[in-house]
Amino acid sequence: MRFLVSSRPFCVLSEVALLACGAFLLAPLPAQTFDATALRQPTDLGMKWLVQAGDDPSYARADFDDSQWTPVDPSLSLKSYFPTNHPSVMWYRLHVKVAPGQTGLALEEFNLCGAFEIYVNGEKLFENGGVTPYRPYAFAARIVKQIPDSAIATGSIVIAMRMYISGSEWVSSFPGFYPYNLVIGDETALGDHVWLKTIGDNLLNWFYEFAGLGLGIIALALFAAQRRQREYLWIFLLFAETALHAPLEFYLLFHNLPAWIAYVNGVFDLAGLFFIIAIFLAFLRMPLNRWMQGLLVLAAVGIFWNAAQTANGSGSALGVLLSSVAQLSLIAGVIPILVIVHWRRGNHEAGILLVPAIVASLATYLELGIFIVGTIPGLGPAAYHFQRSIFNWAVGPFTMNVGPVDGCLFALSLAVILVLRSARIAQQQAQLETELAAAREVQQIILPEMIESIPGFTIESAYEPAQQVGGDFFQILSAPEGSLLLVIGDVAGKGLPAAMLVSVLVGAIRGVAEYTSDPAELLANLNQRLIGRVSGSLSTALVARIFPDGTVALANAGHLPPYLDGREVEVPGALPLGAKSAVQYDTSRFQMPRGSRLTFYSDGIVEAQNAKGELFGFERSREISMEPVAAIVEAAREFGQRDDVTVIAITRDAAAAREASPAREIGIPAPALAN
Repeated sequence: MRFLVSSRPFCVLSEVALLACGAFLLAPLPAQTFDATALRQPTDLGMKWLVQAGDDPSYARADFDDSQWTPVDPSLSLKSYFPTNHPSVMWYRLHVKVAPGQTGLALEEFNLCGAFEIYVNGEKLFENGGVTPYRPYAFAARIVKQIPDSAIATGSIVIAMRMYISGSEWVSSFPGFYPYNLVIGDETALGDHVWLKTIGDNLLNWFYEFAGLGLGIIALALFAAQRRQREYLWIFLLFAETALHAPLEFYLLFHNLPAWIAYVNGVFDLAGLFFIIAIFLAFLRMPLNRWMQGLLVLAAVGIFWNAAQTANGSGSALGVLLSSVAQLSLIAGVIPILVIVHWRRGNHEAGILLVPAIVASLATYLELGIFIVGTIPGLGPAAYHFQRSIFNWAVGPFTMNVGPVDGCLFALSLAVILVLRSARIAQQQAQLETELAAAREVQQIILPEMIESIPGFTIESAYEPAQQVGGDFFQILSAPEGSLLLVIGDVAGKGLPAAMLVSVLVGAIRGVAEYTSDPAELLANLNQRLIGRVSGSLSTALVARIFPDGTVALANAGHLPPYLDGREVEVPGALPLGAKSAVQYDTSRFQMPRGSRLTFYSDGIVEAQNAKGELFGFERSREISMEPVAAIVEAAREFGQRDDVTVIAITRDAAAAREASPAREIGIPAPALAN
């Protein structure tokens, strides 16, 4: 599917305008015999032929008297010879002189008509579709057939062509036979000629299809990572449709199929048109409005109406025009205007897409202009030559035309946009990494690396962030009356916002702890500060104050309860910090006997999930709560933990109260992004 999906119907329309060309150049021509005895290379049979309207099987015989037939120059339009009468069945005859000893002589047929038969000395050599009754086939394949040696041995052969010229073909400027339709030459040389012409005519289109497929695969990978960027999905679907259509297009280069193949091609044309429109709208950040949906529906009707005209041979200039209005309006009108408007509004990607959009639009308008100019008497030849020079360029053995060229421009524009986006994302990623490094340094400062020794308690801790900066936090501080103050929490969200919120909370904890050690009052202050500073952010938190005699005062704001000697401590529930202003938190009290252990978790332990989707859960968490903190973290990691993990275990140790232990260092890995 080329970007210029709408140009083909107008190619037919512009050909209608070339009637004047044939009339202008027409002159009486005598019949002639073509001398093929000294052929050095494949040669078009573009010399004068004899033509007769009507149908008679005897016209195929070599000995038939065709002296009264009309000599015509196939390089002129058949309409010049039949200006008012358009017969359905036409016969062509050409006398060819050959050397009786010649071998390997063959004919190559290409793009003749939907139903024809070609005879050599009365023996049928080619057949495509059915002449009577009329059964049209596709006819764009290049097919080579060897001329029988028995016919060549006579020294003279007569090539007779019987063809059905449908209404659709009479619409074109050159119905019936045109010089390049039939080539004579050595069979091996003709085989090489077929491949050379096929490659020359299709190389640019094949390049577009293969390059587009690679671009589509890249777009699919980008869509998998960025689901909101729907343009990536449409790019992939467009070039996937092109890749699916390519084998059929390649097959049709060498085989003619029944005319119903026009409906199959219509399906691909409609899919390509839809994906192209979707790509443009996605880059322009526009929805598919109802009026554009209506145009697409009309375009679909037009595409299949045009396919029906091709399949049954009932087309007309007006029918081709009407069937093409909707898709021409989209490709040559709506899309270029929208692209220009959004480009002027500052959409730089629209500016890049403007190049193929304008080329497609101008090509369509040129086709219309050629059609109009060609209808003016005397300007038909000029219009024809102008069309050939503008829309087809020969570069050595290669033929360039506007469809594949614009398709390549379209693919190149998409590739440029993807490259620029990738460069911008790389720049943003570098900036993000710089910000993450700064956030990591902040967290290294605010999270405790040294926990002072508090007489009467043994403290174990482990902090395993998931990435570079984490959303878990904790603080262990000494409090009045020889007590220990613990604050542990988990910020909602991930990335830099969560890391910055941790900074806010840790700073607030240290500030509030200077004038109060009451757990409920401390949580209330943190709640108010969180609401006032970071709107819409939430965090769980639990505050525990442990006295030297084992009394524990605890207040909770949506955090997991601790475990005392392997048993869950019942604590009153409450809203997380930041959920509501002026929340009153309750304080619960319990006793911690000598030698007992109090274990605190963040939710990374309980919510660890394995490959089967099973959660680590509260029961497993309770069972391992008496294990060393390193073993607890390892158990969660082996189960499938991917979130931040914080584990703190406090043991009331009477022996430690009698010893003045120095401060000890707690190993804490570098913080990372919270999940």
